Formats: sequence, C-alpha cells, structure tokens
Amino acid sequence: MPRLLTGNRLETGDVLWWAGSDWSLHLKDAVAVDDEGEALIARLAPQERINDLVLIDVDATENGWRPRSTRERVRAVGPSVRPDFALPSLPVEAI
Repeated sequence: MPRLLTGNRLETGDVLWWAGSDWSLHLKDAVAVDDEGEALIARLAPQERINDLVLIDVDATENGWRPRSTRERVRAVGPSVRPDFALPSLPVEAI
C-alpha cells in the first residue's frame, strides 16, 4: 500500500505534502515514499520548519491519491465547516 509524507508548515499551519524534492500544498503533487519514508522523516525533521511529519496510508485512484483515513481526507481539502475555504485546485467532491 502506498504511503505519503505529510506535515504542517510551522509558521502558517498549512498542510503540506512531500512532492519528491520539496513540499506542496496540494495532495495531487505528492509522491509515494513507501519504504524510504522513515529515513526521509529523520533527514527532513531537523532541517525543515515543518512539524508533525507523519506517513499516511493512501489508495491510488483515477483522480490521484485518496487518503484512507477521514482525518487525512479532511486535511487534504481544507476546513470541513466552510467549503469556500477549501483549496481551489481540489474540490471537496474529488476526495
């Protein structure tokens, strides 16, 4: 099962996804880290201003990644109480 690396930007609280060489605000840009995930966390944690680095389980779909947990699906699209706050490139219905 694929796994993605995610965290939050310390200054703003933005949800970030590891995109292979840098961080992205968009789940669609994320790359699977699978076996190297733990080593990546160990390497990135001390030098980045990103907190709560965690590996999450996802499923690959025709629309991209779909986090397995409800918590991570909500984090991927933005606040659940105001749809107008959702990230514009990823409609809530897509996840």
